[in-house]
Amino acid sequence: MDLLKEVESNLKAAIKESVLSIDSSHSWEMPSITLDIPKTKEHGNFATNIAMQLARHLQMAPKMIAEQIVENLNQEKAGVKKAEIAGPGFINFFMEETFLNEVVNIVLKEQDDYGKSDFGRNKRQQVEFVSVNPTGALHLGHARGAAFGDVLCNVLAAAGYDVEREYYINDAGNQIDQLAKSIETRYFQALGKEAEMPKDGYYAEDIVNLGKRLVEEFSDEWVAKEEKERLSFFREYGLKYELGKIEQDLTEFGVIFDKWFSETSLYESGEIDNMLEILQEKGFIYTEDGATWFKSTEFGDDKDRVLIKNDGTYTYLTPDIAYHKNKLERGFEKVINVWGADHHGYIPRMSAAIQALGYPKEALSVKIIQMVNAIENDEIVRMSKRTGKMITLKDLMEDVGVDAVRYFFIMRSNDSKLDFNIDLARTQSNENPVYYVQYAHARICTMLKQAEEKGILVNKETDYHLDLLTTEKEMDVIKQLALFPNIIKEAAIREEPYRMTQYAFDLATVLHSFYNAEKVINDENIQLTKARIALMQAVKITIANVSRIIGVSAPNKM
Repeated sequence: MDLLKEVESNLKAAIKESVLSIDSSHSWEMPSITLDIPKTKEHGNFATNIAMQLARHLQMAPKMIAEQIVENLNQEKAGVKKAEIAGPGFINFFMEETFLNEVVNIVLKEQDDYGKSDFGRNKRQQVEFVSVNPTGALHLGHARGAAFGDVLCNVLAAAGYDVEREYYINDAGNQIDQLAKSIETRYFQALGKEAEMPKDGYYAEDIVNLGKRLVEEFSDEWVAKEEKERLSFFREYGLKYELGKIEQDLTEFGVIFDKWFSETSLYESGEIDNMLEILQEKGFIYTEDGATWFKSTEFGDDKDRVLIKNDGTYTYLTPDIAYHKNKLERGFEKVINVWGADHHGYIPRMSAAIQALGYPKEALSVKIIQMVNAIENDEIVRMSKRTGKMITLKDLMEDVGVDAVRYFFIMRSNDSKLDFNIDLARTQSNENPVYYVQYAHARICTMLKQAEEKGILVNKETDYHLDLLTTEKEMDVIKQLALFPNIIKEAAIREEPYRMTQYAFDLATVLHSFYNAEKVINDENIQLTKARIALMQAVKITIANVSRIIGVSAPNKM
């Protein structure tokens, strides 16, 4: 249940009623009434600019309209304690805050479901993320995309959407051929034979080890085989090996995909040819200089794009269009792609393709993940101390732990570059934001255990009286609890999972502030103690719920 939404709805209705009393003829269309939550307490609980919006309709100064709205407002019905006019006509509303106490009961009743809603009405959405070439380990950019995609899926699910996670396997094309040739070279070298790496081969230590593994498993069995058969085997063997490692690392990172979709299947099923036929029939394809072009400029792209090169091979765009056609044909109302920073220019052509196939532009959303720098001792770290190679997701998880990696990668908006402070992530102190949030949960658990040992039990609504919660610090905590359902909805609408870590930190902050200012267990006032214990139970539940969405643990002790 979203209590704030209910309060906002009542206040909007009261404002509308007050506006209509100013001009009962109502010969104009009522503008949408928006309520903002002010950044500072001094400006109240809600604010609106409706008076400015009405100035043209009512032919009056906004400040005069605001005065009449306040004068005619049924404050008791709206739950308003007082209303103040600010600036040229803003209205700040200070609400009767006793209604907020009901939030505690709602949290304690809904438990793990608190914050969830049916806002998304079970609409199907697919998020495709990571999807890196299976030719090596996951680096920090991939890891940030993995954290972003996974938490975004958790947010969407909590907001009532039917979400599916998908990994697109790039198992067709030149990069996989080069993988097979690289494995072949390392296999021969492991046997003591001379062999040169292909021009665009993969030099990672991983491929060297793969060559040795093949020797251990097959000895020199594949030396005498025909090259085509040998490369075909190495291609499948290497692909399975690399995908297995990627899946293992992602599983350890808490990322589980619902579907792994093979690019090769698009060729085998004839879906690429089918897609080309459809675009041809719709008149969005033409031939020039021996190549086949897509009229992407008709949908806002800056230039038309080649689909089939003059040598008869496909460009990268061609199977990608067929893949997106396949996704949307599966019944998803929206597909969300999580791409690296180098794919930004790819968005207009894919958007054009979606529209050319007959789908609305809004059916595709692309989130770009900006670069990550690992920082240690105030310097950018390029290599892992343990391996001497590029820092991988696995390196980072082993160094600072899964919780810190996930939390840190979600702390900033995806379109901002991120400096991952390794020293800070290792720190077991309140300077470390994930530790700060987890400590808030552990602190409450310790306090609740102490209360239980004293025989102070709060198990049902009749055990406590929430009207005893009146201090400023108590109200700050309750207000923060009330925000949670709306924060999830906003994060889902805007596709911004960083709002989860932001909320978790804010909730931990008001909790620590309350805990340092007020005494929860007070033997001289058992009724107040029980009310505060109920409040702490609600905070504990909410921290656990937001932590679950982020994908980090909520420990009972630290």
